[in-house]
Formats: sequence, structure tokens, C-alpha cells
Amino acid sequence: MAADARRTGQSVQTPQAIRDCHALLLWIIPQLDKFPRLRRYTLGERIETLLLQVLERLLEAAYSSGRDKTRALQRASQHLNVVRHLWRLSHELKAVSPRAHAHGAERLVQLGRQLGGWQRHTVVTSNA
Repeated sequence: MAADARRTGQSVQTPQAIRDCHALLLWIIPQLDKFPRLRRYTLGERIETLLLQVLERLLEAAYSSGRDKTRALQRASQHLNVVRHLWRLSHELKAVSPRAHAHGAERLVQLGRQLGGWQRHTVVTSNA
């Protein structure tokens, strides 16, 4: 695992949620590039921007403590919820294939689980 982390430039200490968000961005950006032109510059850009904000908030949380960490995780969660709705809307508007939608939705759920676990751990740690 350490060798894989060094090869990809990620430290072993990087929280799983950050690694999952990074991987999701690597996968989803080419998907957004395939959106029809009318959707790419509205819906596609919004999804990309929000996911980048999720990554920023996760990185902020990784280097924060206490209330700052909690706030950063809450903001990341809020942004992720909006991305989930926009991703579903992109499927309903046929901007993304059913197969790509299913894969993306699965990755969004996985990231949400990681984020939720991190939030629960932060609450337990701060109450201890």
C-alpha cells in the first residue's frame, strides 16, 4: 500500500474520503466532457465545480480540528448532496448513459459513506 501511495503521490495518511473523491473526479470529468454542449456548460460545470468544492472541504477538514473540521465536513456533505441530485438530473435529461449513471451514483454513495463515517468519528472524538 505504501508503495502504491508513493507512486500516485498520495501519502499513506490521506483519509479514504479524500482518495475516493480524487478518484471520482478522475472518472467523472471525462464523463462530463461527453455531455451534450447545452448541458456541458451548465449542468456539467456545476457538477465538476461542486465536486472540486467537496475535495477542498475534505482537505480543509484533514488539516483542521474541532469546530473547523466539523464545519468543513458539513459543507462537504451539503455539496455532495447537491451533486447527487444533479447527477440524477443529468441521467433524466439523458446527458449520461444509464451505465455511467449507475457507476457514478455508486461512487457518490461510497464517498457519502466515507464522509458520514468521518463525521461520526469526529463527533465521537470531540465528545471524548
